[in-house]
Amino acid sequence: MKTLRLSSGQDIPVLGMGTWRMGENQKQRSSEADALRYGLDHGLTLIDTAEMYGEGGAEEVIAEAIAHRRSEVFLVSKVYPHNASRKGAIAACERSLKRLKTDYLDLYLLHWRGSVPLIETLAAFQELQQAGKIRSYGVSNFDTEDMQEAWRLSGGQAIATNQVLYNLMRRGGEWDLLPWCRQHGVPIMAYSPIEQGRLLQKPALKVIAEQRGVSTAQVAIAWLLHQPDVIVIPKASRINHIDENLAALNLTLTSAELESLEAAFPSPKGPTPLAML
Repeated sequence: MKTLRLSSGQDIPVLGMGTWRMGENQKQRSSEADALRYGLDHGLTLIDTAEMYGEGGAEEVIAEAIAHRRSEVFLVSKVYPHNASRKGAIAACERSLKRLKTDYLDLYLLHWRGSVPLIETLAAFQELQQAGKIRSYGVSNFDTEDMQEAWRLSGGQAIATNQVLYNLMRRGGEWDLLPWCRQHGVPIMAYSPIEQGRLLQKPALKVIAEQRGVSTAQVAIAWLLHQPDVIVIPKASRINHIDENLAALNLTLTSAELESLEAAFPSPKGPTPLAML
């Protein structure tokens, strides 16, 4: 598994497992945990979650999946904006750790920007880091101006990643956000790489998939893996999807294929606000 080096010195895998919408149905939790274990068994050691996902349910599913295997996992969670005050973020992190049945997170993110001043959230993150509760911290759904503002604050230059909506249909960040993040050594973590399934029926993807004997999801994920300084976290609630995601690691798109995707999903021609799901 290829990795990227975070500013904190940690190595993070470029492909992981997302858990959005997991932990919401008690009857599905066992199969969801089985899927995560299967991913771990096959080298997908990055797991991304949030206190928002299933209102903590996804974290509980992960706890079941990683029991007795914590040292194998690069574990990411996120704090709600309304919990992101100095005291609130520390308390929220403690609750996440309890649900995950671990004593530390590898990476802790502000889920999106809310009304709490960033300086408070960054202070909480630094306190958690000094206490050994988190190893690195970052943000999610931050556009360029947000990143620039955070960078000027105490602790802002330790932001290790920015998790954003990025896929072939959502390339707005390529105009200024991605270049800014690369310049400042902040890898992008791309969520919803297949646009919640909406990319799968796009003709340009289907043509390549049929020619190569792979799935359209593999093509979409492989395109992201071709982008520099990008980490991809497709959802991992089913074993067959995990197999598809893993196969994307070995799918090298040709120059002609990349050009056809560029023609079908052109990069932005000017500043574009960052989209969110």
